[in-house]
Amino acid sequence: MQGQPELSATPPGAPRRGRAPARRVSPLRWLGIASGPAAALAIALIPSGLHAVPGHGHRPAYAAAVAAWMALWWLFEVLPIAYTACLPLVLFPLLGVFGRGLAGDAARAVAPFLDAYIFLFLGGMAIGAAMEQWSLHRRVALHIMRAIGADPKRLLLGMLVATASISLWISNTATAVMMLPIGLALLAQLEAAAGGRRLSHFGTAIMLGVAYASNVGGIGTKIGTGVNSIFCGFLADKLHHDISFLRYMALALPFVVLFVPLLWLALWRVGKRDGLSAGHARDVLDRELAAMGPMSRGEKTVAAVFALASMLWILGDPLRAAIAPQLQAAVRGLDAALGSGSAAAFKVQGKHYEAAVAVLAAFSLLALRALSLASLRRMPWGTLVLLGGSFTMAAGIEAGGLSAWMAAKLAVVAEAPLFAQIGLASVATVALSALASNTATVNVALNVLPQDLGVLFAATIAASCDFMLPAGTPPNAIVFGSGYVRLPVMIKTGFVLDVAAALLITVYVYGYARHLIGG
Repeated sequence: MQGQPELSATPPGAPRRGRAPARRVSPLRWLGIASGPAAALAIALIPSGLHAVPGHGHRPAYAAAVAAWMALWWLFEVLPIAYTACLPLVLFPLLGVFGRGLAGDAARAVAPFLDAYIFLFLGGMAIGAAMEQWSLHRRVALHIMRAIGADPKRLLLGMLVATASISLWISNTATAVMMLPIGLALLAQLEAAAGGRRLSHFGTAIMLGVAYASNVGGIGTKIGTGVNSIFCGFLADKLHHDISFLRYMALALPFVVLFVPLLWLALWRVGKRDGLSAGHARDVLDRELAAMGPMSRGEKTVAAVFALASMLWILGDPLRAAIAPQLQAAVRGLDAALGSGSAAAFKVQGKHYEAAVAVLAAFSLLALRALSLASLRRMPWGTLVLLGGSFTMAAGIEAGGLSAWMAAKLAVVAEAPLFAQIGLASVATVALSALASNTATVNVALNVLPQDLGVLFAATIAASCDFMLPAGTPPNAIVFGSGYVRLPVMIKTGFVLDVAAALLITVYVYGYARHLIGG
């Protein structure tokens, strides 16, 4: 989701005008602004079962009030999503949600902002920023597309595969921004070969392919999108279930492999209407690669660091088992020497190991001058705040007793057949993601759905599967501005893919992922 555009400055030499009139706030925006605190006050003050949860007093109602405020402000985009995520950081201590006094609650609210998954995602963003700085991701994408083929049908598949492959490791927005000009260059060459005829259908397919594959590709790894990190952090902190980097890829990457061909089939039905011949697409790819020249020293450095980090993540379980005893003994010895006693039960978890690898990779890129400070500044730092706020909200819902109250109320759903639970979670999350950002959607879903690993994983995948509306995800909005995508076509194609995604997620999680996720 994008924020409001800034007002442009007066051009040099233009006549000076008076102060621009203040923007008029629409009634819908006023509704959004007021809805959050109004709902919070109603939940916190009106007597209900939330005020009578044994052992928790009024704390479940206060936790629900803050969660409702956040959800409504996320839905109406009252503030940038990362700012709204800071609400529990302030309100949970003031309302005593954790029940430890003001100072204790403040410490508990801040702690999730230092969670290992924050540092894992930080390191992943740094690797992605280095790839963007040296255009390594562009080179990889061009080679993938060239290898798959240059006739129209294969070209569309190549665009999907290349985009999804890049989105595994860098943000979906950055992937879409990078792939958009490649797609436009290909379309320009193909249109020239067709005698200047505008390829409206094939252009639509290519542009939608960039957006859809950017969203789907991020599902495949822990660092592909913030949604995945929120899910893994939720499981580790609330359900005490740690998922390694390799296990997560084994869980999620097959879904990407299965869904990309469905994207291809749906989009080729749109693109083939232009009756396009092979044209000169390979010439465009060759020219783009030639313009990049041989791999620079910076590209080679980033590629080496990325390959090493990936290998360490994939081999995480055996390596962590080898170093954990020595590291735990060292930490406990230091803790004993300091006399704090706070790390007496410290245990090296998978998230600690993976975060350490990510941070070491980031520092290595900085030390080797393969990552500049300018690239660091361009990183989406607000995502880290969003993750921290999400973890704090989940911790407050658990500690405040709201999760116990919701579990009792959702007992009927939890007693339904597991296949039905997974299907309901998939459909509801795909629908909600059309209205709210994927991170806001998964935050709501994880905290209200039955706490079954398969159900929660289905919701996590579904949060990245909105294809209908330009406002659904940033890549959807980016390609909508290309001039090739018409809203009716996007809605029609996206609706079919939304339904296909919900059905595939249900079958995929029930038949495969749920058996692996608890192993």
